Amino acid sequence: MLKKYKELLNIDATIAKELFESCNHPWEVLPLIKEFILKLIPTLSDEYEKVDENVYVHKEAKVAKSACIVGPTIICKGAEIRHCAYIRGSVIVGENSVVGNSTEMKNAIVFNNCQCPHYNYVGDSILGYKAHMGAGAITSNLKADKSNIVVKDCYDTNETIATSIVMLGIT
Repeated sequence: MLKKYKELLNIDATIAKELFESCNHPWEVLPLIKEFILKLIPTLSDEYEKVDENVYVHKEAKVAKSACIVGPTIICKGAEIRHCAYIRGSVIVGENSVVGNSTEMKNAIVFNNCQCPHYNYVGDSILGYKAHMGAGAITSNLKADKSNIVVKDCYDTNETIATSIVMLGIT
């Protein structure tokens, strides 16, 4: 029997737990990320500082001056955003996670303790607890033939935009 994705992803390891609890399949989360972040921002503690329009960074996170971050985005405690990282919005970077040199992200949830250390593209993606992307990895968000995505011949997602779900460090 297949395990439910919530058992595999360890949804306790993200501030987006509530979002995952509201969905039956992980790909259902992706179109909801932006609105979820906008709803979450007013509930953040005073440990988060507003650094730009709808961009909040925990006081114990490190952000390189050369990084470009567009909102809505939340950077959690202990996260490190390195030189020339580009976060295009609708992104949550979990606690103690790394968004590295020349890594680009959009519409993504990065769980706690993830690493995307250098030259990665993370679009329309969920990176599970302790996921690690090697140099130059790409999570593409468009299926070449524009057909619907089918997951293990079980579910038709009714989506032509692919979702990337990296579930490493499975509990």
